[in-house]
Formats: sequence, structure tokens, C-alpha cells
Amino acid sequence: MNDASPTPPVDPSPALTDVEIWPLTGLRVVCGDLELRAPDDRMLLDLARLAARGVHREDYMPFLVPWTRGTPTQVARSVMTYQWGLRQRTTPTDWAIELAVVRDGVPLGTQGFYAKDFLVTRTAETGSWLGLSHQHGGVGTRMRLMVLHLLFEGFDALHATSSAFVDNPGSAGVSRKIGYRENGVLHQAREGGPVDSQLFVLDRADWDARPDALRPDMRIEGLGPVREQLGMA
Repeated sequence: MNDASPTPPVDPSPALTDVEIWPLTGLRVVCGDLELRAPDDRMLLDLARLAARGVHREDYMPFLVPWTRGTPTQVARSVMTYQWGLRQRTTPTDWAIELAVVRDGVPLGTQGFYAKDFLVTRTAETGSWLGLSHQHGGVGTRMRLMVLHLLFEGFDALHATSSAFVDNPGSAGVSRKIGYRENGVLHQAREGGPVDSQLFVLDRADWDARPDALRPDMRIEGLGPVREQLGMA
């Protein structure tokens, strides 16, 4: 009598790769020494530490939702919970995707793009933040150009929108430099008081007409699977 347990059958199918499971893990937008890529949890922890060290001066709030208020631990946890929540919203009809801005493996901030019914409107909004120590060095303009390259050249967008509080000239300056046009004013509440946001739009023709100085060499890696994930394939 043989008491040996039967050998379980071997599954002949290959293990799924990271990109097959979640194509955004393979997406890269590269421009010189900068890279946009989807952060894993290890990089999210580094982004949380970066935000905890400061994103803006204490007497100013550049965000409608004041997620940068609180202790360093509270700010760091806000980054983690927000980013985890975004992963649930990545569907063909509702995008809320934020990529880490990385130099030499070190995250400098995030560059996001957001859209509802993109396949119909071909329009996406962008938003971003950088750690204080990485601001005012030209990174903000380059990362915006990189995400616009992804939207217009990678995803066939027709319009990209952005906004900035009227007391945030740095963000508005990046938009104007690239060629966005003013597109109205939105009246909002910020930390209990009124504030106006300047709206901007960049059409495909504006993007194509930008000067040579705003045409750095850029490349996109891992685009095909992401297009399929977002319903464009």
C-alpha cells in the first residue's frame, strides 16, 4: 500500500508579469535625467517622506484640498492614503493617475493627469507638486512637457487643461510659457476664504506650435499595454 500523497498537477500556464497585471507599472516617460513612472509602495513611502519635509511655504496654500497641513506624519499618511485610493479609479472612463517624477532613482514629486470620458472628449487635466528642495530649477516646466508629450503623442489628446490660483504665479507661468491660453476664472473657497483660479487650455495646435526651446528629446516606454488598459487599443 502506497501512502504517499499524489503529486499536484503542474499549471502549464506562465506566471503573469507585473505589466500584464497592471500595465502602468511598465510606463516610463523619459527626458534627459528625468523620468515619469508609476510609483510602487516603496516609492510612495519616499514621496510621503518628501512631502512631509515641505511642499510650499507655511503662509501659503496652493491646493484646494489642504493635504499639506498637519504634522509631518499626518502629511505623509495623507500622501499614502490618497495614492492608494487613486489606483481604484483607473478605468477607461475615469482616470486619476499620478506618476512619480524621478531623477537617479530619487522621487522629486508627482505629475498627474485626470480625465472623465477621455475617449469622447480627448481632454485631460494635469496637476503636480514638487518637494521644496526641488523647486525653481526648471523641473516644473520639464515635467509638464513630459506629461503633455504623453497625452498628445501617446494618447492622442486634443486638449489639455490646467488651473492655478491667481496668487500662484509660478504654476501659471509654466502654463503661459508652454503656450496655454487663458480659459476663464473659477471662483472657489480655500481654507474658509474666497479665491479665484485662472483656468488654462492647451489645444493640439498650440502644442504643435510650441517653440523649439520647448521641444526636448523625450521618449515613452511601455505605452501599448497602458493604452489597452485605458481603453484606447
